[in-house]
Amino acid sequence: MRRKNKIWLFTLAVMGFTVTLLNSCSKDENAPSTTDYSKTNHWLKLTSNPDKPVDIFYLYPTAWMPDSITNPLHCEIDEPTMFTGSAFAYSKQATAFEPVGNIFAPYYRQANAMRTLVLPEDQRWDILKIVPAKDVTAAFDYYIKNYNNGRPFIIAGHSQGANLMLFLLQDYMTENPDVYARMVAAYVIGYPVTAEFMNANKHLKFAEGPDDTGVIISYNTQSPNVAAGTNIVVGDNIGLVINPINWKRDETLATAAESLGSYMPDSTTINFEKVLNFADARIDLTQGVLICSSVDDSAMYKQSGGMGLGIYHGFDFPFYYFDLRQNAANRIEKYLNKK
Repeated sequence: MRRKNKIWLFTLAVMGFTVTLLNSCSKDENAPSTTDYSKTNHWLKLTSNPDKPVDIFYLYPTAWMPDSITNPLHCEIDEPTMFTGSAFAYSKQATAFEPVGNIFAPYYRQANAMRTLVLPEDQRWDILKIVPAKDVTAAFDYYIKNYNNGRPFIIAGHSQGANLMLFLLQDYMTENPDVYARMVAAYVIGYPVTAEFMNANKHLKFAEGPDDTGVIISYNTQSPNVAAGTNIVVGDNIGLVINPINWKRDETLATAAESLGSYMPDSTTINFEKVLNFADARIDLTQGVLICSSVDDSAMYKQSGGMGLGIYHGFDFPFYYFDLRQNAANRIEKYLNKK
């Protein structure tokens, strides 16, 4: 496995050099500043008749699958592969929140992951600022002013969507404290939330348990067999982590039997179903990741191995699907009771 990791990292290094050459010829400088979110076709999900006291604002992960790094740096808002990928992501992630909130999920122009994941984090953030962060901020602002009607809300996202949530938390919530006061929680899953980020944003709080509100929940899942520093999503960042089964911040193991259930593909890998006693969870404080040791590395790699053997990025939500649902319901109850 170490040999494979070295080959993978070498390939990424070559790609990173190629990216530097390609960035100068991107056509994205001519892209419109933001997408028009008054158009309903620019939304993946709009709850037309909100009947719950709390909303969910959801940002899907990387769903645009470009052919190569020579593709544009950002996709168009009507990119067909993004439509397909975002719908699939919604089905295995956002549906966890459907029983507890009115869901609003915008389409947004995504960054080319093949060209951005190989870059240092500061350069990755610069690329996200060009288009995706502008879209997400515009979408959230439009949602707040036209759809939210003063209700409390949860924001939830994964991977690139989670990364973009950090822009909302850092910038929009600072500029709109009255909006931030209505945030029940932020599920920033599949992208590290570092101590440095929290220290730079004193208005934000990371979750300490299952009940606190106005807080950030975050983790990145991997096998205990993954060598430190080889998870491309996490890189060298040491993220703050909360265990999505026992909701502790220490290294206490939460067994698969303690989980409320995973949401995993059936034998056809098309339909998802509830599976009990599947995924355990333990925080590794040194690496800043969530360790799942109860599943088979090879079996998961066959289903979603794009990030490498033992990196369960594609299962961050499904492994703990029903735990996330219960926790969101619990935090909503605590928030409403306080208000």
